[in-house]
Amino acid sequence: MLKGKTALVTGSTSGIGLGVARSLAREGANVMLNGFGDVEPARRALAECGVKVSYHGADMSKPVEIEAMVRACEAEFGALDILVNNAGIQHVAKVEDFPPERWDAIIAINLSAAFHTTRLALPGMKKRNWGRIVNIASTHGLVASAEKSAYVASKHGIVGFTKSVALETATTGVTVNAICPGWVLTPLVQKQVDARASQAGVDQAEAKRQLLAEKQPSLQFTTAEQLAALAVFLCSPAADNVRGVAWNVDGGWVAQ
Repeated sequence: MLKGKTALVTGSTSGIGLGVARSLAREGANVMLNGFGDVEPARRALAECGVKVSYHGADMSKPVEIEAMVRACEAEFGALDILVNNAGIQHVAKVEDFPPERWDAIIAINLSAAFHTTRLALPGMKKRNWGRIVNIASTHGLVASAEKSAYVASKHGIVGFTKSVALETATTGVTVNAICPGWVLTPLVQKQVDARASQAGVDQAEAKRQLLAEKQPSLQFTTAEQLAALAVFLCSPAADNVRGVAWNVDGGWVAQ
């Protein structure tokens, strides 16, 4: 379905980002990966799909590096057709204890980076009259939790940003949407599970159950593969008129 298209997926060396990148590659899209850590397993996984795979190690907190990444993608593949803004970080603390440098980093990576990638990718998409921008937000873009002020602020910002850009592109072939996952067992969430297990003196299974029970009525983690399938749908012709949505995949979290 996406043969001949090129996707840039930020934060895609593991977790949700890698799942989305792999699913786009299976649909024929060439992919530029981005993120920290060992990129080779991700590169190999996508190359098995028979597409071209590249990597750029841009630090998503630095606008200059973000621009270099977008320009490199356009230069290597000839176009940037699908942009998935997935990179994100987290820090948990009460507002009065929140380190200002952590606040700045979360806003920069979770929110401002999406502004920079979008402003750089849109001109080419508009020129070709086709593009897909998918922002990985969170249920925390729709509702809040205590001690996550920076993350909640950044994800609410992403949802609002998505809606605004969707309106600006409403009469074009470019669509802009957000996916709002609930609990997904990513490395980021695993750290919270580990902390809960340690603090409560329980095993991993019980720590996971407790974490889910607080928010997610299904008591099941959403999977990266499920989110990736939704991202593929949003890139399909069936989603040509899906614009500005914040689509929660959260086991009933926001329904409460």
